[in-house]
Amino acid sequence: AEAPQLPPGYYTKVKKVHSQGGYGSQGYRYEWKVEEARKNLLRTHTTSASARALFQLARQEKFTPVKYFSIDRVFRNESLDATHLAEFHQVEGVVADRGLTLGHLMGILRQFFTKLGISQLRFKPAYNPYTEPSMEVFSYHEGLKKWVEVGNSGVFRP
Repeated sequence: AEAPQLPPGYYTKVKKVHSQGGYGSQGYRYEWKVEEARKNLLRTHTTSASARALFQLARQEKFTPVKYFSIDRVFRNESLDATHLAEFHQVEGVVADRGLTLGHLMGILRQFFTKLGISQLRFKPAYNPYTEPSMEVFSYHEGLKKWVEVGNSGVFRP
């Protein structure tokens, strides 16, 4: 798939950040090439959807609350076992408004999972490098008679 038209100078900025750093980063210290970036590959996350949503949010002249969600297939180089597959669907969302708290996030997740028929939930603090606070979401599985991880979540900081 082709990306939409990018703003002038976008590739130059990306190349500079990857090679030299910026915005608090030291960069990857390698020569970034647009030809390499344009190659097709199987994605391991749907974070590109969140990145695009956050970019659109940042471009708003006047802030308006938004909700963005995506459901898409991802691929991993995983050893197959009871909790890991090489291919699965990932759900991702961004909800932006003023005054939202971790409690709001938990409420949104409860509502989402309840609509899927999953009502017994627990939340456990977790580490994600891109959100703080972060939580893993667990549901009780009647067949397995144990709690299993069904999601991960966190709060972006402005």
